[in-house]
Amino acid sequence: MRLSTKGRYAVMAMADLARRQGALGEGDRAVALSEIAARQQISLSYLEQLFARLRRRGLVRSLRGPGGGYRLARTAEDTNIADIVLAVDEPLRATRCNAQGKGCMLKGERCLTHDLWEEMGRQLEAYLASVSLADVVTGRLGTSQPEAA
Repeated sequence: MRLSTKGRYAVMAMADLARRQGALGEGDRAVALSEIAARQQISLSYLEQLFARLRRRGLVRSLRGPGGGYRLARTAEDTNIADIVLAVDEPLRATRCNAQGKGCMLKGERCLTHDLWEEMGRQLEAYLASVSLADVVTGRLGTSQPEAA
């Protein structure tokens, strides 16, 4: 299973925003989307669409006027990655079945592997819900563990 660019770009942009807000001397200023777009190499118009969704879901606040831009609506520690991905309408499921409960087979039955993919989707969502934006920004997700001697 792979996230689309919507989910990946939203997380990248939110991590950039969290890092900028946490930077020395920049904690109180709003961050312009054009700055995030340039640093993350994401289209500004695409970011505008994503941030409109993030704002509607209460993950960011927008400030207008000179010095305007976006700020996190809550702390990076209180913002989990699943919330960001779901806010931009990225589904966190691995089955090909539709949402109405019907299976993916021609007559509406569930395929043999349905439960496997459904559980994988639940595991993915649980993992993303357990990771905060602060975890991403501070690099607390490193998978390499020191080897025992």
